[in-house]
Amino acid sequence: MEEMLRMYGSLAPKRYKYSELKQMTSPFKDKLGEGGYGTVFRGSLQDGCAVAVNLLKVSNGKEEFLNEAISICRTSHINIVGLLGFCLEGANRARVYEYMANGSLEKYIHTENSDLVIGWDKLQQIAHGIARGLEYLHQGCSTRIIHFAIKPHNILLDQDFCPKIADLGLAKLCHLKAGSILSVAEARGTIGFIAPEVFSRDFGVVSTKSDVYSYGMMLLEMVGGRINKGKGVTNSSSDVYFPNQIYDSITEQVQSCEVTCDLEEAMRKMALVGLWCIQTNPENRPSMSKVIDMFEKSINELEMPPKPFLSCPSIPSY
Repeated sequence: MEEMLRMYGSLAPKRYKYSELKQMTSPFKDKLGEGGYGTVFRGSLQDGCAVAVNLLKVSNGKEEFLNEAISICRTSHINIVGLLGFCLEGANRARVYEYMANGSLEKYIHTENSDLVIGWDKLQQIAHGIARGLEYLHQGCSTRIIHFAIKPHNILLDQDFCPKIADLGLAKLCHLKAGSILSVAEARGTIGFIAPEVFSRDFGVVSTKSDVYSYGMMLLEMVGGRINKGKGVTNSSSDVYFPNQIYDSITEQVQSCEVTCDLEEAMRKMALVGLWCIQTNPENRPSMSKVIDMFEKSINELEMPPKPFLSCPSIPSY
């Protein structure tokens, strides 16, 4: 392990002792969140810089854990949460990330607190930033990375509401063979956001387009959450399938030429992009580069996608 760290030199993440993690978190006092893969605590470095310390439950091998830490550290993008260091001591596994002051996007989508409401223009900027982060993972890294868990919970917002993709440590490198499928455990995403081909090869091959599907469902979650908030509905798109409702609403307004009335342009653009991203056939979904191009066009330049016919993918029987 020491040899591997020396080999990467300054590119290797900093290694912390477990006692240092306890010290920087006072010890493990301020819990920010908890999930199936670990617990996150707020901490502070000696220079006062705020950090998020993720104590992992997953106990993979030392070499695998270190390789993951180095790979994450080498992914440098404004829309990816930065890894500052790690801890590998006995059975203890932890990662130290930059701290995101405004938490996850999830709490802003269905909030009843008027102080937390984000305007449509800002939501579109957030969606655009997430797209750039995904484009980087798919095309800008030395090895393509499929995230497999793109959803509002895994999008963190800094003090300026710049979005950053989190939970990268559990993503998969693109070494999947054509025709292969992943188990539900390997997919690790929330069912409503997982592409159908992840569960069945009948829908196509697992690829970066699987992330595109999840991204599309997240966009529709952002749109549907805001619409339903106004109607007093609290269900999310992972529980109630919004795409057909959104599709019918946009089609009706386009046909009646009400393109500037009920739906703001930013919201309609997010909905259209989302509907393109969740096409059942992966080949019909845009790449993330194409998604970015779509956001930079006017709403009148975007074509209406075919109507989606799938509801939320169900878990197959084994």
